[in-house]
Amino acid sequence: MAPRAVWKGYLKVSEIICPVALHTAASTSERIAFHTLNRATGNRIRRQFVDEASGKPVEADDQIKGYEIAPGDYVEIDPEEIAAAQPDSDKTLAVEAFVRLDDVDNVYFDRPYYLTPGDRAALEAFVLIRDGMRGSGAAAIARAVLFRKMRSVLIRPDAEGLVATTLSFDYAIRPAREAFDPIPKLKIEGEMLQLAKHIIDTKRGTFEPAAFQDRYEAALAELVKAKLEGRTFVAPQPRKAAKVVDLMAALRESAGVAKPAAKVAKPAAKSDSTKPVTARSGKPARGKAAVPHRKAS
Repeated sequence: MAPRAVWKGYLKVSEIICPVALHTAASTSERIAFHTLNRATGNRIRRQFVDEASGKPVEADDQIKGYEIAPGDYVEIDPEEIAAAQPDSDKTLAVEAFVRLDDVDNVYFDRPYYLTPGDRAALEAFVLIRDGMRGSGAAAIARAVLFRKMRSVLIRPDAEGLVATTLSFDYAIRPAREAFDPIPKLKIEGEMLQLAKHIIDTKRGTFEPAAFQDRYEAALAELVKAKLEGRTFVAPQPRKAAKVVDLMAALRESAGVAKPAAKVAKPAAKSDSTKPVTARSGKPARGKAAVPHRKAS
């Protein structure tokens, strides 16, 4: 049974208009949720808005929005004024352009939805749009008022339907340079880079969402189950954080490559001295044999 539609309207491509329905693709309804209780009575606690100066509760009819222009100084705006500023919805996903999917940076991706025909009469037009996009390898950029806000939406074919992903506006995305500029320029070459590529190649696979388990949700479920059964909950043991002491050694270990064997020094010529000598300098060794010098790769 198809999930209940969260929005119904029309998909408009030039002069082609197709009734469509939008369904939530990602949901948090399966997550474990807790209520806040009064520890003494076991009753649920109800939130209240209170005046921060007097501490007295403020009812909904007495509440108003405010935009802070200076500390403690606000421009007051009525809820009706905010509602009036919201764009009118004509219930239409109007396609403005077709683009290559790879041209859209997925950092702009917001929330995914499934887009389906709005009714049986819309099936032919829906399939025409879907197969036309699939045949041309195109994705559509559309605009619509969804959930009282103007939104840009990326639409692409998927199996028998379409996937519509709302996009964040440019002003909402922080420039990457803010995070990346402090990273110093460093170039890795030689054996290190080859080992890294080898490790990546040996771990190639396909994305299987079911293979990734939410360990936190699983632990919460076990905690609730233990409480219901009256037994002690045993918390999962945290993973030990590994310390990388030698990056090259870690790479070799990950790649299953043995460390190159050290070159064995030839026996030194006989000497009148009874003390052992090092292979490189001929000077008397102190305690342990010197480590052979390894050439940089």
